Amino acid sequence: MKSSKYLLILFLFFPFLLHAQEYLFPVKPGSRNLLSGNFSEIRPNHFHSGIDVKIGGVDGEPILAISDGYVYRIKISSFGYGNIIYLKHTNGQSSVYAHLRNLSPKIMEFMRKEMYFAQKNELEVFPDPEFLPIKKGEIIGNGGNTGSSGGPHLHFEIRDSLDRAIDPFIFGFKEVVDKTPPVLYKIALSPLDSDARVNGRYQRQEFTPIIEGGRYILHQPVKITGRVGVEIYAVDKMEGVNNVFGIPVIEMLENEKPLYRINVDHVDFKKGRFFLSHMYQNRFIRLYQYPNNQLKIYEPDSLTAGAISAKTGEKKQLKVTMKDYFGHARVLSLQVEGEDAKTQIGSQAISANKTTNISFNREVMVIQTAGSEWGTLAKIFVNSHEMEIPPAYIQDGRRNYLWDMRYGVPDSVDLCTEIIKPGVLVKIPFGEEIYFANNDVEIKFSENTLLDDLFLRIERKKNGNGPSIRINSPSEYLQSNMEVLIRNTGYVGDKKNTHVYFQADNGRKSFVGGEWESEDIRFKTRNFGTFVLDVDRSAPTIAPVRVNASELRFVIKDDKSGIKEFEAYVDGKWILMR
Repeated sequence: MKSSKYLLILFLFFPFLLHAQEYLFPVKPGSRNLLSGNFSEIRPNHFHSGIDVKIGGVDGEPILAISDGYVYRIKISSFGYGNIIYLKHTNGQSSVYAHLRNLSPKIMEFMRKEMYFAQKNELEVFPDPEFLPIKKGEIIGNGGNTGSSGGPHLHFEIRDSLDRAIDPFIFGFKEVVDKTPPVLYKIALSPLDSDARVNGRYQRQEFTPIIEGGRYILHQPVKITGRVGVEIYAVDKMEGVNNVFGIPVIEMLENEKPLYRINVDHVDFKKGRFFLSHMYQNRFIRLYQYPNNQLKIYEPDSLTAGAISAKTGEKKQLKVTMKDYFGHARVLSLQVEGEDAKTQIGSQAISANKTTNISFNREVMVIQTAGSEWGTLAKIFVNSHEMEIPPAYIQDGRRNYLWDMRYGVPDSVDLCTEIIKPGVLVKIPFGEEIYFANNDVEIKFSENTLLDDLFLRIERKKNGNGPSIRINSPSEYLQSNMEVLIRNTGYVGDKKNTHVYFQADNGRKSFVGGEWESEDIRFKTRNFGTFVLDVDRSAPTIAPVRVNASELRFVIKDDKSGIKEFEAYVDGKWILMR
């Protein structure tokens, strides 16, 4: 009993300890600062784990240590965070300062020695605590635009003793002022299982609310059947800048009773990729628990949390409140009404559209096809079994079939008018180490590769002098790398300079790499989509920009595979390039 009470006291006082910590703001402390990014912002392929502080559009702003401590990590890089410093503080927390133009003289002198010793222009080191002590307010570098940065700014983070990122606003910095509430663009309702419908259809549907009296309203009730989920496309804004920001707190009430809450005030970097499950296509925030999502930002944290259902004729009032960290809020009000599932929607005439479309929503395969005079039942062939299913509903003369692939992955489907092969090969369960192989590929999935259960789809085509392999869709995401072997490429040509490239739907190619194993090539990727072979025939180019007694400046470019590393020698001696 004593142990239990002691733990409870620690839990209750932990937030107080965070607020009580006094940190110096790293840029112009005491003056108002403007941001270009905040902690709860979702970027195209990652969660933004800090705040981006504007530095006037130019390099050189002094960056200050927020508290006493020491430098425990330094990285000089042309990519990612660019030049970055990590400080460890006396309370066990740490702070991070990224995209720096340069480091302070004492830090740079230490780093210069390490880089000359390693003869590396890009290097990461972990100094011992006694090497680089730092005082609160000490200039540790100057703001810049190094790495993957779109303009001069400071990317700033605070992390706890377990290296988990914390929202810096928790520490009460007065230098950032925000008086603008969040903005809502669209909402969506999405079926959460094969029995669910939105306005009679198994289809995610978007709606545009209007603002009246300071709140957003959807005037017409949305008809629902079964379990559905709400999604919102919303951002926060701050006066003085045109940037948009993430919303840290979202609460949903059903008939004035709490149903679901999201509070993005911390992130475990090991789980950060699950923000891709938190969102729909990286834009709409899901206000329901997505299967296998490992984030700990939800209340309640259960598989069915956030799901909405209503009996036939029953009406429910939903209220969604969006709050920024400074206490400003906007409210969305909408109503849902339960109804029986419909079997006929719109016109009963057979549609002139004869195309057959197949799509996938997690485990549900959706087939849309024209009506048939030969009947409406579809035959599903799973291994040696045959099952007949009717259309879930007929919409404007087109049959809509729904098949839950948890009952079996279909080999083919007889639609009366044609036989189709869906292309799904196997289910790869989330959280398991699985090895898959067929005549086209071998794929190794580790325990941490997937974000969710995967229904694997592979399509192989001829592409020039080699194969094109499409694995699922680029709109699906992975947690970490999968290892792929393309078998029997039949490639004839310069294998030394031929590698795997990711090919976007617009045809643009991005270098992936890979190693040849006779006629096969093995590579790792954290993306689904199309992979092709291509040859890089051109060496990088080096163009002098400035050459004089005090400075040597060059631009190095490569048209395909990119710059892996670079180095320079003067009179036979290695020199550091910045």
